[in-house]
Amino acid sequence: MPNETRSSFSILVLHGPNLNLLGLREPGIYGSVTLADINQLLQKEASSRSCQIETLQSNHEGVLVDAIQAARTEHHGILINAGAYTHTSVALRDALAAVAMPVVEVHLSNIYQREPFRHHSFIAPIAVGQISGFGAESYRLGLLALVHTLKTGSRAK
Repeated sequence: MPNETRSSFSILVLHGPNLNLLGLREPGIYGSVTLADINQLLQKEASSRSCQIETLQSNHEGVLVDAIQAARTEHHGILINAGAYTHTSVALRDALAAVAMPVVEVHLSNIYQREPFRHHSFIAPIAVGQISGFGAESYRLGLLALVHTLKTGSRAK
């Protein structure tokens, strides 16, 4: 675990498959915001909360699993939009459970208003919480929730 004070935390932000195409991909669903825009929004919010973030986007499940496992000694919490892996990846779920740190799951769109196969999340049962449907604001709200959880140590069940 990295050195910490109660006012400074390190958070890993993970973006799953196809999120590198934000701004181009299905703007009717995901809007015109780019991944760079989201990362900039998160960096600004983290700085205002005396936190540090590290961001990573990958289309490869194993790269995300490796980053989650490495987070165990480098970060205090994980903010994740696993994209399509949300609905399919037991490997991501198991890695997140194994590192035993607070996780907040976020989605740009409301996954419960979309196709039925998107209604199930393998991540939600092991996450502190899930925020979806607010576009890029889902990420900011997720970061705020994760920082709150880290500061207070609260994990509502």
